[in-house]
Amino acid sequence: MLSQLSPAIRQYLVVTGNYWAFTLTDGALRMLVVLHFYSLGYDALSIAMLFLFYEFFGVVTNLVGGWLGARIGLNKTMNIGLLLQVLALSMLLLPAEYLIVPWVMAAQALSGIAKDLNKMSAKSSIKLLVADAEQSTLYKWVAILTGSKNALKGVGFFIGGLLLALIGFWWAIFSMATLLSLIWLLSIKLLKRDLGKSKAKPRFRDMLSKSRAINLLSAARMCLFAARDVWFVVALPLFLASQFDWDHWQVGGFLALWVIGYGFVQSQAPQLTGKANNSTPDGKQAVLWALLLCGLPAAIALSIELNWQVGPMLIGGLLLFGAVFAINSSLHSYLIVSYAGRDGVSLDVGFYYMANAMGRLIGTVLSGWLYLHAGLEACLWVSSALLVATVLISLALPKHSDAAKAAL
Repeated sequence: MLSQLSPAIRQYLVVTGNYWAFTLTDGALRMLVVLHFYSLGYDALSIAMLFLFYEFFGVVTNLVGGWLGARIGLNKTMNIGLLLQVLALSMLLLPAEYLIVPWVMAAQALSGIAKDLNKMSAKSSIKLLVADAEQSTLYKWVAILTGSKNALKGVGFFIGGLLLALIGFWWAIFSMATLLSLIWLLSIKLLKRDLGKSKAKPRFRDMLSKSRAINLLSAARMCLFAARDVWFVVALPLFLASQFDWDHWQVGGFLALWVIGYGFVQSQAPQLTGKANNSTPDGKQAVLWALLLCGLPAAIALSIELNWQVGPMLIGGLLLFGAVFAINSSLHSYLIVSYAGRDGVSLDVGFYYMANAMGRLIGTVLSGWLYLHAGLEACLWVSSALLVATVLISLALPKHSDAAKAAL
């Protein structure tokens, strides 16, 4: 049956399968680390620091990885990412007494490199599998890849919390490392060997984007993801565990369902934003959807400060935030692939996801620090401020969907 599909579709399925498998282990690993080290008595800032190198090396990897992908091919960068994740998981198989903070930070650094090599390779590959004239198809494929990835990341959260409760930290890590090793071997065999290799060897200084549209979109993306992670990554799980007295599996299960729903909405973004007039989005839609997001964290923060309906406001606000944020994320993911040049596409996509990783880094550190010193409400106020910055930056994005013009 697979042999009857076009080569582009077959490669899309391989890329998506790799991305799915990686995402499952990445989501599970994050939940395992947060909950395991919280149960060992680590405070919020200490847990956030465990992810510091994960996010920092994501910044570096996206910048260098885009250049590397253009030189050696996206198949190689994707397979390197899978292998590095196996090594990162293996580092956590030491006895508990050896899992000191510097060692776990080093393992998370390796995982951060792996994650962003994998993401950059997957997102860049889609550009090469769709003709320039088929922007609606490009939007649909990007939305499916992004949405399904985040849905599976949610499944990974749930798996992480469940495995920790059922078989413990060590066996959970071992089972994920074994599964991903098999996926890596299959990827080496199936992925097209020259995928994404630039015709002209890019210079190292070509890593920095020369496109105004890409620079603006990257800045907006940085603020957008900092606004999410400043309350979602560390503060929210710890708030649910400490204030609502939820167990590991309850925290992991709820956040899993949230991310699964978030991913589903992402995959439906083309129908929600462009189906009515058969159009693809531009900067105007990016401003509109970011504006709709701004007041939600502030409303939840007010409910906490006033001690008014905290549970319903937090849960309901989180669900609404996830749905609107998903549309924002999907719009951005389409716009960067649309703006990027076809030859050396990973250079532009890598620069953009470097900004994405910078936003996650800022959000993660602030999440632990603000929660420790000022509580969840402070994280939420900062989130709203970052979303206002996203709107202001997005106002300058091109107000048309012509990728060729936007890249000028």
